[in-house]
Amino acid sequence: MTDLSIALYQPDIPGNTGTILRLAACLGLTVDIIEPAGFDLSDRNLKRAGMDYIAATTLTRHVNWERFEEWRKASGRRLVLASTRAAEPYTRFQFRTGDVLLFGRESAGVPDHVHERADARIIIPMVEGQRSLNVAMSAAMIAGEALRQISAP
Repeated sequence: MTDLSIALYQPDIPGNTGTILRLAACLGLTVDIIEPAGFDLSDRNLKRAGMDYIAATTLTRHVNWERFEEWRKASGRRLVLASTRAAEPYTRFQFRTGDVLLFGRESAGVPDHVHERADARIIIPMVEGQRSLNVAMSAAMIAGEALRQISAP
């Protein structure tokens, strides 16, 4: 188990959240969900996407952004936001053990006050004219790069 964490800010789509929970279980990551979610966390779509992997995932629910921030600051962890408004490509960013990788709502990303609180903002470069990738795909790409860097000898 690594100290790397994926945090989801008010996720909208249960299938994406389930897929991220499955990813986290397989890679040894923890998941933080910042509520309110746009669905009931007992949703059958969440369970179908996460399958039996959800039981193997360390999941922490935070009732709101403020409580999440209290936890994060108390634990001394750096917040790395994936954002289409960022300038630094995720492949050039230097990840560290203990980073919290934050992903916004599928429908709206994160509000400005959350964007401003991030210690770092990274982007997945895409071809001109494309808006964004699926949040579960983005989480997999960024978590994979972070793990590669952290695990490198």
